[in-house]
Amino acid sequence: MTRRSTATPAAAPTFPKIPPAQVLPRLAALPTTPIAQLKQQWRELFGKEPPPFNKAYIISRLAYRIQELAYGGLKPETRARLEALGERLDGGNVVLRRIRADSRPLPGTRLVREHDGVQHVVTVRADDFEFEGRPYQSLSAIARHITGTRWNGWTFFGLKGRLGA
Repeated sequence: MTRRSTATPAAAPTFPKIPPAQVLPRLAALPTTPIAQLKQQWRELFGKEPPPFNKAYIISRLAYRIQELAYGGLKPETRARLEALGERLDGGNVVLRRIRADSRPLPGTRLVREHDGVQHVVTVRADDFEFEGRPYQSLSAIARHITGTRWNGWTFFGLKGRLGA
């Protein structure tokens, strides 16, 4: 004999409706709101604890959420389209998606750097980089070719950190 649960399923959390007239004033107030109050707004608007991220991140997500609750979120068709586009880029592999978003420029991107009065152009390709019609496996190899010294290629082309004078 199996026991049946008599507990009722938990109701989905309800979130406050935000009148459209309140959107702009609420968005304008976010940057000057103390972090403790921002975290309280997060709890009210998302129904969970805020992440341990910086104030700028929390403000950006709250701004989106306020607009979402006032005007509605993405349509299911739009969400599906965005997911399909993401899978075309990386086969649905979230790790690759994060790597591409955080570091490597998309294929076809042209990196331009002037060094010793000469402009150098590198084209990002799917698996390597093209410079002066030749393939290179790394930006550092290209930077070494240009300068004759060892450089971090990402820094040399301005993709990470600051360039020296």
